Amino acid sequence: MTDNQDGSGPGGDLPESMLPYDVWMEDAYREVMLRALEHVSREGLAGEHHFYLSFRTDWPGVDIPSRLRAQYPHEMTIVLQHQFWDLKVDREQRCVSVGLSFGGVGSILTIPVAAITGFADPHIQLSMRFNPTEKAQHEAEVVEAETVPETEPEDLAPKGDAAVVSLDAFRKKGPKPN
Repeated sequence: MTDNQDGSGPGGDLPESMLPYDVWMEDAYREVMLRALEHVSREGLAGEHHFYLSFRTDWPGVDIPSRLRAQYPHEMTIVLQHQFWDLKVDREQRCVSVGLSFGGVGSILTIPVAAITGFADPHIQLSMRFNPTEKAQHEAEVVEAETVPETEPEDLAPKGDAAVVSLDAFRKKGPKPN
């Protein structure tokens, strides 16, 4: 038997790993993201660094204004660049929270780490994609069901495509919203 040109061995199939490398890699990338967010929460953004954070809006435990959930029923991307406040990483609760203004109205968004689908720092061309698993979603739903007794009507909106929210149109000069 001879190996294929791609080095995959006889028959062209890579052997199935008995070790969960894919899970370990995703955990390591999420840790890089969390460290970056924690650093910025303490030190602020340096230079031209800024972050794009994509997340599933329909994920259990995501807390965003109902009008944003209606506008982005499946996924949205936020930009952390000029005007945001109270960025926090809660490792115990496994969530990220941040204050942003949408249409001149300040809101705190709370996003479970498991709901995050992407993180990017365009300044250094860093981009990471994450795959929320069905197992993690099921676990989040169980926890959510134990803490939130009923579903709000805005959570029943039909699901749609992902979108990027540009905050430039909503930014105002002056002090941060209360």
